[in-house]
Amino acid sequence: MTTASSTAVPTLIGSVQRALRLLEAVGTHREGAPAKQLAREAGLPLPTAYHLLRTLTHEGYLRRENGVFLFGAAAERLVGGRAPAPRRGVIIESLAHWADVIGAPVYCAVYRDGEIDLVAVADTPDFPAVEEWAAFRETGHAHALGQCLLSQLDERAREDHLDRHPVQPLTRYSVRDRPAFLDRMRSMNRTEPVVERQEYALGTVCAAIPITVGTAVAAMAISLPLDQEERLLPAVEQLRCEVTSLLRSFVFSISI
Repeated sequence: MTTASSTAVPTLIGSVQRALRLLEAVGTHREGAPAKQLAREAGLPLPTAYHLLRTLTHEGYLRRENGVFLFGAAAERLVGGRAPAPRRGVIIESLAHWADVIGAPVYCAVYRDGEIDLVAVADTPDFPAVEEWAAFRETGHAHALGQCLLSQLDERAREDHLDRHPVQPLTRYSVRDRPAFLDRMRSMNRTEPVVERQEYALGTVCAAIPITVGTAVAAMAISLPLDQEERLLPAVEQLRCEVTSLLRSFVFSISI
């Protein structure tokens, strides 16, 4: 008599199948791809894709850089047998929590080796992150995260950055030139959030706060649609009040 266990058809786990389709989609893009494109190519609803991408990122199979998803250290180890590397999952998980609680995308960036480095972004289908339509690290003068990071540099380092990445208006609301931008830097109050309104992306407002972690130059930010601007300052204040609970995770990620 044949036992049930020997004749049973293996159960296909739908979530695993969907995750694998996303990984396959990521593998076709050497420079990475955004969530919307991956969802479309994998044939998945965007909310489902967001959930799986977040899980895969947390587990180290993917990483998110400058708005696109690429293979992470865990995926690379599967095919290359590489030694384990530090993951950004802890900080990404923390940011994802606050994106849900605050109801806005949360961004984390550092200034490292003379460049703006976007460490992590957490968003949701209802509150998507700003699409990177102009190279993020080259347009720090136009977005709140970049302005917040550059305001923490000394004048020499700031001038050096602007030599390599000149001030150019991206929208009709952007700072127009280098002297105007430097004047803004000098007038900033380090205890107040850095706010930009439609300087990087039309229809979007953003606020950033500096993060003190040893000698690191770092910042966190949120963005909102222009028609929700009244939520901006209360939301960033909520983030600032809770940021102490994130610092331990942030310290872990700062060296990645």
